[in-house]
Amino acid sequence: MYMKSIAVAAALAMLSGCVEETTTTAVVMANRNVLIVNQSGSTVYRFYGSNSTRSSWEEDILGANVLPNGSSVNIDFNDGSNVCSFDFKIELTSGRIIEDYNVNVCRISTYTIR
Repeated sequence: MYMKSIAVAAALAMLSGCVEETTTTAVVMANRNVLIVNQSGSTVYRFYGSNSTRSSWEEDILGANVLPNGSSVNIDFNDGSNVCSFDFKIELTSGRIIEDYNVNVCRISTYTIR
């Protein structure tokens, strides 16, 4: 019985190692493309999407462009870091600022601004 328990424990340890590696590979290969949909009633004139591990906002993703109400844009958040968690800061022409933290861009395909 004791030997059987050791064999089961060893098998479980090997399997848990496989799961960990698979998860890491899945995160590396994850799709980070997100369709940003503006349904805020106002134009988005700045959109920041910064890796959550960073302490400051990165550059405005829209650059010289804007995202009018009712429009959408596809953004690829793959910054080479293999991180899925991003913080969003959205500035609207109405003066409203929206901040959303720890958005998992590997798990969502659409993000709607309301």
